[in-house]
Amino acid sequence: MTLKVGVVGVGNIGSIHAQVYKDNPKVELVAVCDIIPEKADNAARKFGARAFYSVQQMLDSGIHLDACSVCTRGEENGSEHYQPTIELLRAGIAVLGEKPISNVVEEGEEMVALAREKRIPYAINLNHRFTPAARRAREWVESGRLGKLHLINMRMWINNPVETSPWFHLRALHPHSFDVMRYFCGDVRRVAAFMNKGETPAGKPRVTYSNAQVLLEFENGVVGNLTGSYDAGGGYGLEFCDVAGSKGRFLLEEACERLTFYRRDSIETESYQYLGGMRAFPETFKSRIGAWIDQLEAGTPCDRIDGSGEDALKAQKIIEAAIRSFQTRTIVDL
Repeated sequence: MTLKVGVVGVGNIGSIHAQVYKDNPKVELVAVCDIIPEKADNAARKFGARAFYSVQQMLDSGIHLDACSVCTRGEENGSEHYQPTIELLRAGIAVLGEKPISNVVEEGEEMVALAREKRIPYAINLNHRFTPAARRAREWVESGRLGKLHLINMRMWINNPVETSPWFHLRALHPHSFDVMRYFCGDVRRVAAFMNKGETPAGKPRVTYSNAQVLLEFENGVVGNLTGSYDAGGGYGLEFCDVAGSKGRFLLEEACERLTFYRRDSIETESYQYLGGMRAFPETFKSRIGAWIDQLEAGTPCDRIDGSGEDALKAQKIIEAAIRSFQTRTIVDL
């Protein structure tokens, strides 16, 4: 059965969602929605879908939707996700939202609770966990190849000029970082954070806390840290994840492109230079949205959706704990 889907918010990211849906043989893109009519109309022409200017107008039209992406933005890229998501979930429509789930934790909790109450699949575009290299690394963890996990070090940094608040860097970028860390090591118990405001290459002071070191203790005893920055990146790469256990260690490099396994008792290594998924920005969306469509088609129970709203909420709570730790100079329990 072909799934009928829509996209709410058809800016840059929403247009990528729409194109991935358009190219997926299991999907018919039937609706695009944006509060800016020109954007909705242009997307409708480009993707061959009906244009709507509000979620309510789309719902009132009687058009059938099996699922919908919510790609709105707002403050810190997350303040405009709540209302359209709530409207869609109340209408019984499965939702794939953009990250962050919300920069207001209480809104995230309400969306997750509503999806759970109505037994509706609700997921977030946590696309870094869906790359083939990240999937393989997760298989190594689950199979026990690394043995008992001991530590994780994560780095994610880019040269980003966008900053509209002190916490933009943390809330807009690091849902990815903390989701990847949770993907490999589970839930977090305690958080401590240190941050500073850097400056741009032109010497302009930053508004946002653009450099952060966040220390984590996980429920299973793993310890680790995130190095995050809006002042690094560029020629320095983007993403690096190092997970070590009693039997071995893996390195996941260059935004989930390169993967290497090191045995603790041998100098032999196992390396993969490119398994697919991260060399071009839209690739990550194809992997993630493809997994979302496959789970919907298979009728996966809402509490087993990969990259779920609950996963995104847990990542966001780590971010808020890091902010609180920095503000209060304390270690924060989750």
